[in-house]
Amino acid sequence: MAVSSEPLSVPLRPDQVPARAAPRPSATPWSAARRRFLHSRTGVAGAIVLLVVITAALFAGQVSPYSPIKQDFRIQGQPPSLAHLMGTDEFGRDVFSRVIWGAQASLQAGATAASIALVAGLILGMLAAYYGGRTDSLIMRCMDVVLAFPYILLAIAVVAILGPGLRNAMIAIAIVYVPHYARVVRGSVLSVRARDFVEAARAIGARDGRVMWQHVLPNTLAPVIVQTTLNVGSAIIDTAGLSFLGLGTQPPTPDWGNMLSAGRNYVIDSPWIATFPGLAILATVLAFNLMGDALRDAFDPRLR
Repeated sequence: MAVSSEPLSVPLRPDQVPARAAPRPSATPWSAARRRFLHSRTGVAGAIVLLVVITAALFAGQVSPYSPIKQDFRIQGQPPSLAHLMGTDEFGRDVFSRVIWGAQASLQAGATAASIALVAGLILGMLAAYYGGRTDSLIMRCMDVVLAFPYILLAIAVVAILGPGLRNAMIAIAIVYVPHYARVVRGSVLSVRARDFVEAARAIGARDGRVMWQHVLPNTLAPVIVQTTLNVGSAIIDTAGLSFLGLGTQPPTPDWGNMLSAGRNYVIDSPWIATFPGLAILATVLAFNLMGDALRDAFDPRLR
């Protein structure tokens, strides 16, 4: 009689059964986008620069060594030195302190103008794409009319009607940027509204407002975030342009645009008066653009 050489299988007790590894949760699109953004050196560099600028603007009173509006004609037009890192302007004011305080006005103008345009464009774009038909045609034709005007001339016209000042400059820039957001949101909503989860929400009797707020809006935020990041930098340039023309922040309040406007008369004798505000605009807008490009690549579905 042949004896089997295979070992007998003895049943294991419950405490001897090896524990299975818990399944790893699948990465969400937002976490995957965050991971790709952190792997972008240019995007992280832009975010660091923005963090430094925003921190300096928030704590300008502690960072700036001098008052941004106090005049001292005994030291007017002095070049950069240890006492005044960026020199002094034609009124003896410290340029470094004015650049730091000017960051408050410039960042506030850019962020506020982009936020107003974002809210208005988000509402108009969602209504146009969700309802379609005459609503879509009416809203988008109005956006086309706004886009038909040269944007800087339209902003100047709005400020001329409302009056010069930072608040009116922000409103003018926001009006100029509304069509850009409306178009981006409309395109995103058109691709989302025909999906199954939207149709299912409609089928169970959800109201249009709830469908748009809970189901459509979260799936259209990625391109809107990218557009907002890029537009903040553009809004800073446009607001500085209005201030350069005397339509934005009014002296003696420091603003990078009006500092450039004042320094243009001293480019030959005292170039630092206009150079450092211009470099501040360059660095800040470049940081916004680098971060916006990195976010666009991070949210690109073809890279998932």
